Amino acid sequence: MALKPTIFKFNIALTDVDQQQYLDLNLTVAQHPSETAERMMARVLAYCLNTSEGLEFARGLSTSDEPDIWLKSLDGRILKWIEVGEPSAERLRKASHTANEVLVYSFNTKSELWWSRSAAVISTARVHAVQFHWEGLTELATSIQRTLGLSITIVDQSALIATDSKTIEVTWRILNQP
Repeated sequence: MALKPTIFKFNIALTDVDQQQYLDLNLTVAQHPSETAERMMARVLAYCLNTSEGLEFARGLSTSDEPDIWLKSLDGRILKWIEVGEPSAERLRKASHTANEVLVYSFNTKSELWWSRSAAVISTARVHAVQFHWEGLTELATSIQRTLGLSITIVDQSALIATDSKTIEVTWRILNQP
């Protein structure tokens, strides 16, 4: 019998200083049985960094032809394809032919190796690549609960995330910007 995803509910007060957005988000996130807490929180943060009307979580891990997050037009075209992790160069090449914009948010201890092997292909495929710093994500992952209120302030290349019990900073660096 297949394992079922674990459902999390996030109530997020989002302040994106760079985009001048001030939003209240209510996200329901399904954590795939094989997904780590760090990866799930990287998906939530990637969603917050790209939030716009129509942005939604796709089936990602459970479906090979969908990203983790996407934005579709009213006529079904994929405007934004967002991957979390270290996808293959072939997957990114296909995504760049399918979507108007492709973004990757790498996040773990393998990110440096992945980037050194994939940088050339990613640059030619018009992929925007970002690396979340692992330490901040691991600290954030220790704070998750099935229902969680977060206050996230984004400025420059940093997200200050306040939970009921602590404040965590997750920073990132841009690896490639087409």
